[in-house]
Amino acid sequence: MTEKSEKSKVRRRNLLSGALAGSAAMVTANILSAPPAHAAAKPSVRCPVPRPRLYTREQWKAVPPEDPGGVRVEPFGPALIVVHHMDYPNSTDYSLEHAFELSRTCQYDHMHHNGWNDIGQQLTISRGGFLMEGRYRSAEAIRHGHQVIGAQVANWNTASIGIENEGTYITELPPEAQWRTLVATCAWLCLRYRLAPMTAVVGHRDLNQPGTTLATECPGNALYKQLPRLRAEIAQAMGLPVGDGSPNHVREDLPGTRAEPVRDHGPALGPLDPTR
Repeated sequence: MTEKSEKSKVRRRNLLSGALAGSAAMVTANILSAPPAHAAAKPSVRCPVPRPRLYTREQWKAVPPEDPGGVRVEPFGPALIVVHHMDYPNSTDYSLEHAFELSRTCQYDHMHHNGWNDIGQQLTISRGGFLMEGRYRSAEAIRHGHQVIGAQVANWNTASIGIENEGTYITELPPEAQWRTLVATCAWLCLRYRLAPMTAVVGHRDLNQPGTTLATECPGNALYKQLPRLRAEIAQAMGLPVGDGSPNHVREDLPGTRAEPVRDHGPALGPLDPTR
């Protein structure tokens, strides 16, 4: 073999080695930069039931809290969704204007009669089915999966979010529009906070139970009896199995007398609560 032929052979061998090394490097780079199979983007979670429209404090013309800095927002969500009745008249005015007036009246009562920093509950549903933001920053907190500490169930405010339903439901039931909004609102909250409706949705009396000094009959005997149905409809709305449902575990027929320490609506604050 001539010296020229030998040099050509060496040059071709070096070019081939370089090409193979480059290809290997490219393959290695592609493997390292490609996401593993298990790292595929997770599909966004969507609730099968449309989220009800939420009217903000600005829309119903809330006044500022007495101390805005005293409204406590925690970086975690609630463990429980508490259903209340407001112990207000069962109005037949189902308009949006009435709903806004309801929120203003409730805020005034809580701030001026109860001496609280702001309206107590995080959410309010009128008998016309309108959902309204309650305590300052509640909408923002829910949107981020956080918790505004309210004043709606004694000694449990840090662990729960409260929904006040306009009306008194000791013997009567909520109108259909209010019920539908309650189902949709609870489904939205369960999805937002990753809660199971069968265990997370409770009545006020489940936490401030009969026979205690903080007893209440809220949300009224009639509405409380419907909570198993409410939990089932929430689960169905979310596309979850209902199974055997989730019965109540507290007395459903409380006496409508003040001979024992049972209140129509309260108590909303206890010695373990950090805010008012």
